[in-house]
This record gives sequence, structure tokens and C-alpha cells, in this order.
Amino acid sequence: MIGKLKGVIDGYGEDYVIIDVGGVGYVAHCSARTLQALPGLGEPVVLSIETHVREDQIRLFGFLTPVEREWFRLLQTVQGVGTKVALSVLGTLKPADLANAVAMRDKAAITRSPGVGPKVAERIVTELKDKAPAYASVDPALVRLAGAVEEKRAPQPVLDAISALVNLGYGQPQAAAAIAAASRTAGEGASAADLIRRGLKELAK
Repeated sequence: MIGKLKGVIDGYGEDYVIIDVGGVGYVAHCSARTLQALPGLGEPVVLSIETHVREDQIRLFGFLTPVEREWFRLLQTVQGVGTKVALSVLGTLKPADLANAVAMRDKAAITRSPGVGPKVAERIVTELKDKAPAYASVDPALVRLAGAVEEKRAPQPVLDAISALVNLGYGQPQAAAAIAAASRTAGEGASAADLIRRGLKELAK
């Protein structure tokens, strides 16, 4: 199994790069974002590789970092997500942004990926929600609040405050983040009106 390739760029295709390693050209399929970040022809390059072996073919998938490769693997554990969809998601979102989107149940961010509809995005955030916080830069308390809001377990004033901010045009994850910060400063038992006022201040920062 090939885990890494170190060589020079020998050529590009629509969704792949050819890496010359000691005179042997390896075809590595990459996301659009990875392809854009690679150097020009003849330049040195190092890619983390995921090898897929099938009865009729061996395919290599290339990534700039091991973390990106790990997300490629994680995404494919979700029902309905194959290599094409996984590369599409990683071509749209950086690993850190994807981790944050999953942690915050931000389905809209994931559906920006070509070929990813609401149902697949729903499965991605649901099935990977317990794995994402390990990679996410989001406050764990905010992740818990996002889950509580999603399952309607948050206190009613919190739900009302988030709903009010969403009605004002803010995205659900953005509104949840603002109200989470507001809840920390306002303390337990704060009214929806107080949370909304504090939340708007957070959004104005």
C-alpha cells in the first residue's frame, strides 16, 4: 500500500496529478482545492496518499496533509458517500472548516459542495458529529449547545433567542454561536430578550 509520494509534478488532468517518482509516473486523484494548491510542472511535491485496491484497478488519492486524508476516510464511512462526493466536500471546505461545520450541524455549508444534497449533508453531520469535535476549533460548550438546539433540548429562552436571530437573517450556526456566548455572560435563567440583545452585541464584534 502506498501512503506517501515524494517526487516532481509531471502533468495535470481534470481531477488528478501525475507525480514522477524516480522515473515512474503515479496518477493521484485530488480535490479541486488540492490541485489548485499544488506547484507547477517540474516542481517538487509531497502528497499523503490513500490507496484503493479493487479487483479491476488500483486508484491513488492525493492530499496535502494527513488530516485531509483522514477526513477523506471518515466521509466515506457515511452512507451514500463515495470517493467522488468525499473529494467534492474536501474541494469546497478545508478540513478545519469541515470539522467546524459538522460540529455545529451546519448542513448548509456542506451542501455548497457540488453533488451534495440536503439528505447526504444531513447524514454527514449526523454520523460524524461524535468524531468532528476532535478536529474542530469550536468551543466544546458550543458543540453541546448546537446538539441541544438541534434536538430541541436547549432551554426555551435560548431556542427563542436563536430563532429570533435566524429570523433577522443570520445563519443557524452563527446565531447559535452568538447565543452560546451570550448565555455564558448572562448566566442561567436569562430571558430571551436579554439573550437576543447580548447575542446581537456578539455578532457586531
